[in-house]
Amino acid sequence: MSMGIGFRSLWPTPLGIHRHPSAEQLNPLLVRVFGALRTTQLHRRGQAPAAFFASDDDLLHRVQLPEWQVFVRFLVECLRDTAKSANQGAWPAEGLDLQVAIEGMWFQCANRGAFHDVHTHGNCSWSAVYVVQVDAPSSRIAHPVYGAANGVTRFYGPPFAALGGAHVDLGNAYLQPPHVDVAPVPGQLVVFPSWLAHQAMPYDGDAERIVVSFNASLHGARGSDRLHEYSAR
Repeated sequence: MSMGIGFRSLWPTPLGIHRHPSAEQLNPLLVRVFGALRTTQLHRRGQAPAAFFASDDDLLHRVQLPEWQVFVRFLVECLRDTAKSANQGAWPAEGLDLQVAIEGMWFQCANRGAFHDVHTHGNCSWSAVYVVQVDAPSSRIAHPVYGAANGVTRFYGPPFAALGGAHVDLGNAYLQPPHVDVAPVPGQLVVFPSWLAHQAMPYDGDAERIVVSFNASLHGARGSDRLHEYSAR
């Protein structure tokens, strides 16, 4: 690729933050449904209740409610919007007919200091986390140990490994901060690249931290992911 004279900012890290319009009505229903599923899956696994629980990843087809189908459509549309914004300039100007494939969906419950360590997601291009339940902000951040980091999702930027070696001066101050915390808010959906390292920080509260997560890939509706086939039309 030939570039002209001027400044370029390469390889940005996209992040989409969305809000469900009817979360106050939807989330209590999800709490009840997930509670029943957790009891069933713990019994099948022969496990006792604990501070952390992750459901099977077949949640997409496990719940059979009209409200759930509307919720899934909300997730898919937010994913489409985020991916479209991230791929401006890479996708054909006239757009693409997309097929969204949900590769896995599950819910997680955490309390009493439970956390999910740093990780990335494979076999997909996008991942997301939707907050169902958590303590109110004033209570959550007042925790005597975890403070404002109580239950947040922490995202680590691509330069984090280099910054871990303390290679920081005024010349690369643009790399700060090396990580960003997104506070958990019921009804909030965060869509992020699956390669982006992240973790759920330790959480402790009166209410469990309950989230829905999913992985997804996007493909051309014609069955091809080759961009040149679309640009050649």
